[in-house]
Amino acid sequence: MWFDLILSCLGALCIDQISWVEFLITALNCSFCVVAGKDMSEETGKSFARRDRLLEIESQVQKWWSEGDVFRADAKDSPPKAGEKFYGNFPFPYMNGHLHLGHVFSLSKLEFAAAYHRLRGANVLLPFGFHCTGMPIKASADKLDREIEKFGYPPAFPVVKDEEVAVPEAKPEGENEGGQNQAGGKFKGKKSKTVAKTGVVKYQWEIMQSYGLTDEEIAKFTNSYHWLTFFPPLAIDDLKAFGLGCDWRRTFITTDINPYFDSFVRWQMRKLKERGKIVKDLRYTIYSPLDGQPCADHDRASGEGVIPQEYTLIKMEVVSPFPPKMSVLEGKKVYLAAATLRPETMYGQTNCWVLPDGKYGAYEINDTDVFILTERAALNLAYQKLSRVPEKPTSLVELTGQDLIGLPLRSPLAYNDVIYTLPMLSVLTDKGTGIVTSVPSDSPDDYMALHDLKAKPAFRAKYGVKDEWVVPFEIIPIIHHPDFGDKSAEKICIEKKIKSQNEREKLDEAKKIIYKGGFYEGTMIAGEYAGMKVQEAKSLIRAKLLELGQAVVYSEPEKKVMSRSGDECVVALTDQWYITYGEEEWKKAAEECLAGMNLYSEEARHAFEHTLSWLTQWACSRNFGLGTRIPWDEDFLVESLSDSTLYMAYYTVAHILQGGDMYGGNRSLVKPEQLTDEVWDFVFLSGPYPKSSDLSSALLNKMKQEFEYWYPFDLRVSGKDLIQNHLTFCIYNHTAIMPKHHWPKGFRCNGHIMLNAEKMSKSTGNFRTVREAIEEFSADATRFSLADAGDGMDDANFVFETANAAILRLTKEIAWMEEVIAAESSLRSGLPAVYADHVFANEINIAAQVTDKNYNECLFREALKTGFYDLQAARDEYRLSCGAGGMNRDLLWRFMDVQTRLIAPICPHYAEYVWKELLKKDGYVVKAGWPKADAPDLTLKKANKYLQDSIVSMRKLMQKQASGSKKGKASAPAVQNKPTVCLLFVNEQYDGWKEECLNILQRKYDAATGNFAPDQEILAELQKSEVGQSGNFKQIQKLCMPFLRFKKDEVKAVGVHALDLKLPFGEIEVLRENLELIQRQLGLERVEVLSAADADAVARAGNHAAVLKSNPPSPGVPTSVFLSEE
Repeated sequence: MWFDLILSCLGALCIDQISWVEFLITALNCSFCVVAGKDMSEETGKSFARRDRLLEIESQVQKWWSEGDVFRADAKDSPPKAGEKFYGNFPFPYMNGHLHLGHVFSLSKLEFAAAYHRLRGANVLLPFGFHCTGMPIKASADKLDREIEKFGYPPAFPVVKDEEVAVPEAKPEGENEGGQNQAGGKFKGKKSKTVAKTGVVKYQWEIMQSYGLTDEEIAKFTNSYHWLTFFPPLAIDDLKAFGLGCDWRRTFITTDINPYFDSFVRWQMRKLKERGKIVKDLRYTIYSPLDGQPCADHDRASGEGVIPQEYTLIKMEVVSPFPPKMSVLEGKKVYLAAATLRPETMYGQTNCWVLPDGKYGAYEINDTDVFILTERAALNLAYQKLSRVPEKPTSLVELTGQDLIGLPLRSPLAYNDVIYTLPMLSVLTDKGTGIVTSVPSDSPDDYMALHDLKAKPAFRAKYGVKDEWVVPFEIIPIIHHPDFGDKSAEKICIEKKIKSQNEREKLDEAKKIIYKGGFYEGTMIAGEYAGMKVQEAKSLIRAKLLELGQAVVYSEPEKKVMSRSGDECVVALTDQWYITYGEEEWKKAAEECLAGMNLYSEEARHAFEHTLSWLTQWACSRNFGLGTRIPWDEDFLVESLSDSTLYMAYYTVAHILQGGDMYGGNRSLVKPEQLTDEVWDFVFLSGPYPKSSDLSSALLNKMKQEFEYWYPFDLRVSGKDLIQNHLTFCIYNHTAIMPKHHWPKGFRCNGHIMLNAEKMSKSTGNFRTVREAIEEFSADATRFSLADAGDGMDDANFVFETANAAILRLTKEIAWMEEVIAAESSLRSGLPAVYADHVFANEINIAAQVTDKNYNECLFREALKTGFYDLQAARDEYRLSCGAGGMNRDLLWRFMDVQTRLIAPICPHYAEYVWKELLKKDGYVVKAGWPKADAPDLTLKKANKYLQDSIVSMRKLMQKQASGSKKGKASAPAVQNKPTVCLLFVNEQYDGWKEECLNILQRKYDAATGNFAPDQEILAELQKSEVGQSGNFKQIQKLCMPFLRFKKDEVKAVGVHALDLKLPFGEIEVLRENLELIQRQLGLERVEVLSAADADAVARAGNHAAVLKSNPPSPGVPTSVFLSEE
């Protein structure tokens, strides 16, 4: 990107006296001086002329595209053949704000892919819609209403200061069984949830103000539907400025505001129900108490992907009489309710744990039963039909953990008639119930905690623990562990030398080992299921506990979930409509569909397979928010992830139905009520012609033709976070409704985007909307940096420096082309004639072929490298290689043509401008066709690399010979004067012992596995060879082994051709053809290329022959002798 700056330094450099590499280094250093000084400051920080130039070009080019309706996509009359059409789509973004770089990072992958296929001549459809279904918009509108009600209009908000709160470091997921945390865990000062997320408490009104809206404008957003008319048009403007190659006729928004899409979703839901894929049932689901309905992934401010975690709640009955503080509970059955994932271990209970300073309550479950647990757990139970007052937990008395210490308990399945409640400092009150059963035989945590209490009288005294509550209780063996016996927790703690319950890392490791081995390989040795494998006994023991009323089912979110309305979610047992994902036969169809899809990475495939392995019924109905009504139960709405699974089909006919109005307001051609199920069946499912429809046959057939032409879609691009819901739902719904030949063909998933290696965050200012990025960098420089950010499933990195560098690169490339075109008459004409011409032409061919492959595989960072960076480097090398003869005009014009096409998918505005204004080409570059190129000559590429590497090596050796040997080895006398002549000796083929070594390696190499035979076998072969028999084998082995190892390593690095006896080109021919270049690069008067096999030639080295002896030439590595002639 510094090429013109480098050229500005040439006046201070003598190119004839330095190598190409050193020239670049020296010039680049000089350019950095310019960067640090006035010139660069004018280019960047204080002047935006280059950026503004790109913005002007983009505005002009977008007018050309609009006038030519370039991105309009219509179905052809005949079905497309392979490669003739490309239909790609993108999960429509939610319209509760402006689009940001995170949106267009994922979208850019689709845009680049679509542009590539368009460039290659395919008929390309890229539509774009806007999602408004669900909670977020309604929740935000309601927040504005509440803020006006609470703080007036315009709201006067209180000043909120950051607060430091002690938050325990999170443990790895799944390690806190039943709500038990590490004792002595580290605590860090962290901001509260709201402050940590926003920097300060952020009100919805303030968020709207950050969009530049006035108070009067914000007030309009208390109406949910105002959001639908405000943000989508702005998003379209931003995406057009971005250069998105979209057919905007097909744009639509969701919800019942659009009657056409509403009709489509109703048809889809009826189809699912008709085929038995939707049922009504009681299920545990994540639920928002404030909203009064289930809270699906897209309704959440945090906790996306979190599902209910089901526990067995053990009813540990408190033995009367009750202590004074609990006297109000006399006459009721009172239980400490402990949540466990391991009901099979209840035989080994020795006590119960509570947090001494934890807050608990005695909550009414029904008229007779009271559960002692945390308020949070009681709230979850209240939504699971386990509260005397549904959805309202009622506490009869507030308690602390200290109040509970010493309570005698009768616990189900326990061998001890009575156990006691004891203190444990690591019990969590935000997981489980805050009550934890203790089974020291199989829990390293319980074992060490009980051990500490027994061994430390002072600890017992601190919490008022009597000896009889602890000391008499011994470990009760209940499970035989294959590796650690009947008292596995005790044994592993002794083996790992764990001395205290505070040794968290050791205890965590021990827990993983014991729990895993105990569950998968353990055998019950206690209770009525003794002798049975733990895996089999667990469900039976749980069922028995539930049947006898000694336990209940309890569920809570596996992690904290916050709804967009701002409240913490619970798990509720709700009676509602579910889609039966995970049903066995349906799952098999989904797996079949997945197996036939192109997912572009094994990591993505594994993620989909994992999701299919666990995904089960999904609540598809809501009674609050925006959307489409469940057609057979209109009290409910279709939730936001359930109306977003088949709409890719709707794009194919949206322009016909809506007449280009994204809200469905244009009803001149089709009326929504005319879209009966029979019509949809005919269009999408090849159903019978809808004779009862009053729509014209021409229109019906046109809709059917559009769908049949475009479907199935070829590619859907999305962030990887949607694999666990939306994308897998898409597979399921297609397999349920569509015939196999219309199942999806490809998904491409990517990670999230970081900005300058930091998480994108509004609170830190490390955030850019699409509009801000375009205004700051231009659209093409933004796209350039997005392409460079990364292509895998890992998080990518948008670097501002890359975007700024792109501004410089693109504008300077335009300037260079203008200079070349202006100087056309001075360029060499005719067919490529010199070696440098052939090399450059070959590099262009290579760039066209490799970049084609990279685009096709959606490797856009690699496409940018091979189609732009590498091609420019080849052009720059060509400029220097041509010397006085000058560059070839036709080659330069071909370079400009090819480079413009190759960069067009990523930087289309720049490419279009160059195509029309500079190259004076007809039509549009975005549809110009992939550049034609001859098959790359890989031998020529290797020859050129050999040439360039040789020049670098010769330069280094010239300097070494000029300064004399520093290591005392045999060498030529130091040359006092600057060398003027180089005798370049070449040995084009291995001979002697090296030839024999290579022949052996060739025989001992397995091309199928890419491995060599063992060294012993290779040495045995060497010993039997003529070379091995020629003398002392130990000396021969010492001579040959380094060469053998070197060649084996070289095969790993470059391939089996490293074993060839000679290079695939004539070294002497290549060097002699480029003598002028070598002389110019090294500043020599004469270079002679000689064969090391020619005794007369070797004699010409004179007293420098020692150089040839100590550094004999070999294939690919010539030896230089430098002379100084008066």
